[in-house]
Amino acid sequence: MNWTEWFVFVIIVQIIHGLGTWKLYAKAGRKTWEAFVPIYNAFVLMKIINRPWWWIILMFLPIVNLIMIPAVWVETARSFGKDSKKDALLCLITLGFYLYYLNYIEDVLYIENRRLKPKTSSGEWITSILFAVVAATIVHTYFFQPFVIPSSSLEKSLLVGDFLIVSKIHYGARGPMTTVALPMVHDTIPVLKKKSYLFSDRYEKRNSSILNKLQLPYFRLPGFETIERNDIVVFNQPADTLLDMNKFKPDRNYYKPIDKKTNLVKRCVGIAGDTLEIRDGFVFIDGEQNQLPPRSHLQFSYDIRFKRNLQPSRIYDILKKHDITDGLGFGTQEGFYRIPAATDRAIARLKAHPEVAEIIPIKQARDQREDIFPRDLNYNWNIDNFGPIYIPKAGATVNLTTENISIYKRAISEYEGHKVVTRGNQIFIDDKPANSYTFKQDYYWMMGDNRHNSIDSRFWGFVPYDHVFGKPVFIWMSIDGLMDGLKNWSFRWDRIFTTVSGKGKRVSYLIPFIVVVLGLTFFNKWRKKRKVKLKT
Repeated sequence: MNWTEWFVFVIIVQIIHGLGTWKLYAKAGRKTWEAFVPIYNAFVLMKIINRPWWWIILMFLPIVNLIMIPAVWVETARSFGKDSKKDALLCLITLGFYLYYLNYIEDVLYIENRRLKPKTSSGEWITSILFAVVAATIVHTYFFQPFVIPSSSLEKSLLVGDFLIVSKIHYGARGPMTTVALPMVHDTIPVLKKKSYLFSDRYEKRNSSILNKLQLPYFRLPGFETIERNDIVVFNQPADTLLDMNKFKPDRNYYKPIDKKTNLVKRCVGIAGDTLEIRDGFVFIDGEQNQLPPRSHLQFSYDIRFKRNLQPSRIYDILKKHDITDGLGFGTQEGFYRIPAATDRAIARLKAHPEVAEIIPIKQARDQREDIFPRDLNYNWNIDNFGPIYIPKAGATVNLTTENISIYKRAISEYEGHKVVTRGNQIFIDDKPANSYTFKQDYYWMMGDNRHNSIDSRFWGFVPYDHVFGKPVFIWMSIDGLMDGLKNWSFRWDRIFTTVSGKGKRVSYLIPFIVVVLGLTFFNKWRKKRKVKLKT
C-alpha cells in the first residue's frame, strides 16, 4: 500500500477502536468522543491504563507493534477488572475484539489505582521477556544488527567466521517494509526452516494478495554518511528468490519483499554516476583503475603444479603457510591443482617454494562470453572483462536503445515499478514509446575482492539504494573453521574487537574492553559497599 492507503487504513482502525471502547472511556471518566480522535485517543488510553506516553511510539513502530498492540489490549481489560489469564487469552485470540464485549455487554468498573505489577513471578518473567524483545527489536531494526560472514567473497578483508556489528545509522536506518513478521528474525525461522513473515510468494500474485498490500512503502531515516566508493556494504540481494539464494536468474514464480531478501556483504566498487569497466579482473572507474583501501587484497584463481606427487595434507600445509586458505580443487588437468583464491603477494612467495613447478593464472579473455549480466548475446562480457557500463544516478536521464535496454530494463521495471516492453525497434514504458528514462534512485555496483569466488553485480547487475541497509563497522568475534563443526573451531584473537575499516595494521580492543568492564564491575561493588557503610 502507498502512504494514502495506509492513512485510510489507520483511520478505519481508529473508528473500529472508538466503536469498541467509547463506553470504557466514559467509565474511566473521559469523554466518549476522545475514543475516536486519532493519536489523541492513544494518549488518553495511556492515561486510562496508567502506562507512559512513549508506549504510543512503540505501537506505531512496525514489528514492535505486533507485541505492543496486544499488550495494550490486555492492559485495557486489566484496567476494568479483567486481569485473569483467561481474559488475556481472550484479548489475544479475538485480536482485541474482546473489548467490544466489555464495552457493550459486560458491566465492568474502572479501577483507577490498579496494581501495575504482575501478580505472579511467571507474569513478571513474561513481562520482562516481552520488553527485552521490544528493546532488542528496536536496536536490531533501527540501529545495529549482528551479521556473520558465511562466504569468502571478501577474503582477507572479512573472513568466513567473522561476526560483525552492522550499523544502520551510517547510511540512515531503513524502516521495515514487511509488517507481519517475527521480531529479530530475517527470512527463515531457525531450526524450523520456515518462512518468518507473511507474504504471498507467487510473483504473479505479489500485487493482488491482501498480505502483500500490508507492505509499508520504502522509507529511510537520515544518515550521516553517503555510500562512498570502496565502502564495504551490507544489502539485500536484488535477484534473490525464495527457493535458492545462489540462483543467478530470479525464479519468476517466487518473490520476496525487499527487506526479506538474502543479506549479502560486498565492496561497493562503483557508485551512482560512475562508468565502470573490468579489465583482467581489475576495476576501472571513468577510465582510471580503482585503488582499494590498505586492508583489502584482490584474489584470483590459479592452477598449480608440483614437481612431485604430494599428499593432500602436505599441499594444504604449503598453501596455508603462504596464507592461501580458500580451499583447493583437484584434477583441473594433468598434474595441476586449482587454487580458488590467492593474492599476488601470496603467489609470488609460493613460486619460490622448492616443491612448486609451475603456477598459471586463470583469467578469461575479453572476447570469451559468459552467462552473466545482462545476459544478452550482444555483450561478450565475462567476470574478468566486463563493460564499460554506466551506473544510474537519481535524476540522471539515460538514452535507451534496443542495444542497451537489457542493461537497464530490470532497474526500470523491477526496482522502479514500470512496465517495459520492446516491440521491434521501439521501446515502450508503461505502454508509451520511450527513447530515454530518468532514474528515481541511486544505484551501486557491488563486488567481492575474491574475484573468482563471489556472487555479485557481475551476475545480477545494479544494487538499488532501497536495498542497502547498513555498513559493517566492528568485528566482535572471529572463529576460524566456523563452518567445519565445533571441534574444528579456533578463535582468531587478533581479529576480535577490531574495526572493519581503517588504515594500518588491525588492532584488537579486546583487552581494553575487558579492563573497562572489570573496572566498572569492581567500582559498582565498591560503591554499593560504601553506601551500606554510610547508612550504618
